[in-house]
Amino acid sequence: MKIDYSLYLVTDRSFLGGKSIEEAVEEAIKGGVTLVQVREKDASSREFYEVALKVKKVTDKYKVPLIIDDRLDIAQAVDASGVHLGQSDLPLKLARNILGKDKIIGISVGNVAEAKEAEADGADYVGIGTIFFTGTKKDIKTPIGIEGLTEIVENIKIPSVAIGGINQENTKAVLKSGTNGVAVISAILGKKDIRGAAEEFRK
Repeated sequence: MKIDYSLYLVTDRSFLGGKSIEEAVEEAIKGGVTLVQVREKDASSREFYEVALKVKKVTDKYKVPLIIDDRLDIAQAVDASGVHLGQSDLPLKLARNILGKDKIIGISVGNVAEAKEAEADGADYVGIGTIFFTGTKKDIKTPIGIEGLTEIVENIKIPSVAIGGINQENTKAVLKSGTNGVAVISAILGKKDIRGAAEEFRK
């Protein structure tokens, strides 16, 4: 399965201002989003499952891979394309045993050592961040900036996606690092015209 990591949407329902999650995701995909991760930090398991199911109907319709944040059980329950793990989630090798070799597994990394470990353990891609200060992660350590991003990209062979404070203005500079794509939350979902915001990124 050849994955296009270029415009990676991470969901956050707090930005939707009354729009349904499926409507927002559909607009984003029409605008050019290539990959969708459902992220639900505060939902119950049942609610997370129901949200993931709604989003999967949309991603299936457009043949866009669906990634579930953290939760292997939800990823399995909705038959998502894969899962995205943080450094404190289940170990990657264990996740691989559970999900099998055909599912995508991504890992969040913040330095070269974490990225190399993820690669050695068989991650399909890494999410590198936080690149810039961002409103969605309040507890953030110092952002690694484009310099930190570039250093990680140069030290691994697997695909990577940059995340954290990325918007239309800084995307060009971020992509110069050689990363395969940008992960975006508020710069798409926080806009009235979600499709238009995604199209701006594609340009």
